[in-house]
Amino acid sequence: MTHNTPLSPRPLRHLSEVQRRVLTTAQLRAHGVTTAETSERCRAGGPWQQFLPGVYLLHPGPPTPEERLHAVLLYAARSSLGAPAPRVPAQPGANGPGTARRQPDAMITGLAALALHGFACAPPLTSLDKVDVLVPRLRRLRSAGCARVVRTPAMPDPSLVTGLPVAPVPRALADAVAELTDAGTVRRLLTEAVRGGHCEPAAVVRELNQAKLLSRPHVVDAVDSLLAEGRAIAEDRLYRMVRDYGLPDPVWNVDLRLPGGPCLGGLDAYWPDQAVALELDTRAPRQEDDALWSEYARKREHLECLGITVVHITPKKLREALEQQATVVRTALMAAADREPTAYVVVLPR
Repeated sequence: MTHNTPLSPRPLRHLSEVQRRVLTTAQLRAHGVTTAETSERCRAGGPWQQFLPGVYLLHPGPPTPEERLHAVLLYAARSSLGAPAPRVPAQPGANGPGTARRQPDAMITGLAALALHGFACAPPLTSLDKVDVLVPRLRRLRSAGCARVVRTPAMPDPSLVTGLPVAPVPRALADAVAELTDAGTVRRLLTEAVRGGHCEPAAVVRELNQAKLLSRPHVVDAVDSLLAEGRAIAEDRLYRMVRDYGLPDPVWNVDLRLPGGPCLGGLDAYWPDQAVALELDTRAPRQEDDALWSEYARKREHLECLGITVVHITPKKLREALEQQATVVRTALMAAADREPTAYVVVLPR
């Protein structure tokens, strides 16, 4: 045995290269290294070092970013008796990040997760003093060294990025924003989440709301910009859907009124000849929005009572299934000929 290789009654071939350089006390013991031998090798000037409680680097130099991430996951994993950092297979056919199949006991979150997801405005892993790690709320685990423990009552389904369980973007954003006070940084992160196609604004706002972050003024300002950005992107996709799939041109961004009566509400697109209305649902779950949601439902019910078909489309559907949504609209337009005549309404520009 050399100073850099533990005794190995069990071969190390099942471990990746980085997992052979980062091991727990229990893993070392399973490979024949006693606690006394481990302590001896971790003395000043020795070939190994203790990086986190119960987690060791089997070399004397500073850890690589990958080693830090694996060490943090080993420290936080419930199976800290020695299982390697959680590695769950991606779904078949997945290229790049994929949804993990089973729930790990810990996953990377916060700024480190955003860096792994490829956020250009997230700081590089090498510059982060802390690596946030998400664990179930009832775990008895304290932050230590570079590992900052973040608790949650319900673990989200992780993504698999470079073989590591990583919190999905909305959750990672919420955990990152919880530690940030700079309004510009928060705004840039939220904007990139939408512009980069990582997630929809509603998913981000839902996580921020659950984390009780919407009471912070700089977060509220960033969310307002996020929602405006998300609506602009969704509108561009809507215009492209009408153009690319040969749908008749609607009138865009109009208000409907009954003759001499009240306003029936605004619409993103309306086909007067077929009495088909289209509305983008860019609502986000915010604390004060219950009344707005009820108003939205009343408006839709009122239009349908007048014989107007309302097509409801979310930004997510436009992003993931544009052709399918074009088919939904075309079907509604074709079905107009079989419906009873609608009430007369006045169409006004918004």
